[in-house]
Amino acid sequence: MTKKKQKRKHDRIDSLNLLNYVCLDENNDEVNQGMGRTLNVSQGGILLETHLPLDKKHIISLSIGLEDEMVDIHGKVIYRREGEKGKSESGIEFQDINEKSLKILNRYIIAFRAMQKQE
Repeated sequence: MTKKKQKRKHDRIDSLNLLNYVCLDENNDEVNQGMGRTLNVSQGGILLETHLPLDKKHIISLSIGLEDEMVDIHGKVIYRREGEKGKSESGIEFQDINEKSLKILNRYIIAFRAMQKQE
């Protein structure tokens, strides 16, 4: 069995977390909002499942519940594909992540990896 070479800068972990998103235009005005869920997460971004496709030209403001804390992160859509049952999947690359949010995100990733090793 051969291992595929990882192209990503950060390892992704499977994660199913509900979140709220807001799409912002170039003037930082709200275009639309909705609910989605993360399919996986890393320090650099997430794979987000939504009912409607996200526009690549919008900034995505995410409020993600990780454990008992909320993390607010901005990102941009770097790719989009059709998911299961007509849902849309968007790869979101984080931008301007503050130190507090990064610490919470890192703690979550470490805890998740520890749980995977126990299984």
